[in-house]
Amino acid sequence: MLLPLLLTAGLLTAPANGVREYVALGDSWSADVSILYLTTKHVPSGCAQSSKNYPKQVAAAIGARVFRDATCGGATTDHMTRAQDVNRIRGLIDGVNAPQFDRLTPMTDLVTLGIGGNDAGLAAAVAQCIALLPTLTLLPGATLPAPFGAPCKKRWVKDGVDHMSRNIQASAPKVAAAIAGIKRRAPRAEILLVDYLAGLPETGGCYPYVQVTDLDMDWLSAKLRELNAMLARVARASGVRLVDTYTTSRGHDVCRRPGVKWVEGLLPLSTDPLGPAIPFHPNQLGADHQARTVLKIVKPSDT
Repeated sequence: MLLPLLLTAGLLTAPANGVREYVALGDSWSADVSILYLTTKHVPSGCAQSSKNYPKQVAAAIGARVFRDATCGGATTDHMTRAQDVNRIRGLIDGVNAPQFDRLTPMTDLVTLGIGGNDAGLAAAVAQCIALLPTLTLLPGATLPAPFGAPCKKRWVKDGVDHMSRNIQASAPKVAAAIAGIKRRAPRAEILLVDYLAGLPETGGCYPYVQVTDLDMDWLSAKLRELNAMLARVARASGVRLVDTYTTSRGHDVCRRPGVKWVEGLLPLSTDPLGPAIPFHPNQLGADHQARTVLKIVKPSDT
């Protein structure tokens, strides 16, 4: 008699797509959209998590009974198992985000993971490549420091060795270990490894619209593709699905006009939504695309 009663009450009825418990893990490209939408429902304010990021859109679309969004700006694979101090402006944007894996349970049946950019140091390199006055020199052979100075590629490529490429390669086992950790804690979960949007043009730049020289923009774009290629290799080797947001976001990079670009440039203002933006991060259009791409896998009949 108990089973029919539970079914009638809906307690044993799974959502249409079968996902009961969804956990989102990752860094700022999963967490952020706009400062306007900052929420502390799942994480402290210092994570700069948005109420309209792609994990929340996915959770709403699939009707997950339980949803936990652990995504946090600045996160690395270390923060899957270690707390992350996000004290940026004490009393306003601060806090400590618990280890992201703390949100996983044996009942978790869907996990999205967007990680790796901070492990490789690519996010920090973008900031180093800002050049407001790239042609100005103080003395012959001397250039201004960032964010005013000349190309940053030479800081990373020395004696023919690209240290960013090395960083990306060294990040692969860390991402693989994170996936293995998810499998141990949530053995029944479908794991989706989400890559990074095509936020940079594949060739050339658009200086001074975005204050990165063409040389550096070419290099950064190549490193972004390397990062995504590494994530694809890790996904295959780990037996999880890759969510390819890059291929279908080409043509929506930081050099495009408002309304077309899905990733913002240096200027901390956006039209999508109108208001303050997080530089070099997805805007709402980018987050919407991430959500659509995830849903093509999770809920293919509706996309």
